[in-house]
Amino acid sequence: MARIKKKQKNLIKDIATERIEHLFKLAEWSYSSYPQRSDRYVDLARRIGMRYRVRLPSCLKRRVCKGCNSFLVPGNSSRIRLHGRYMTITCLKCGKEMRYPYKEDKKANS
Repeated sequence: MARIKKKQKNLIKDIATERIEHLFKLAEWSYSSYPQRSDRYVDLARRIGMRYRVRLPSCLKRRVCKGCNSFLVPGNSSRIRLHGRYMTITCLKCGKEMRYPYKEDKKANS
């Protein structure tokens, strides 16, 4: 009985992950014509993640503003700057700055 429940739980989490990824694809596709709709898609994806306890992948998490939960598109709704060992992403709607570490290429420094 326990094995069946665990398989069901894993299946539900897999479906939730697929839905989250699909919503982010829709948000990216519809941003140019309907930016508000893409923000709604991101909001739905975050809610699905919270409901089924599924983390957003880090590459998708960086596409969401932590201040206003809007979809971030570099150059349109966000600004990206590189500072030494970290990257700063600034939301152009609310002004929130998010910092993420990254590694520089050692070949570029040499």
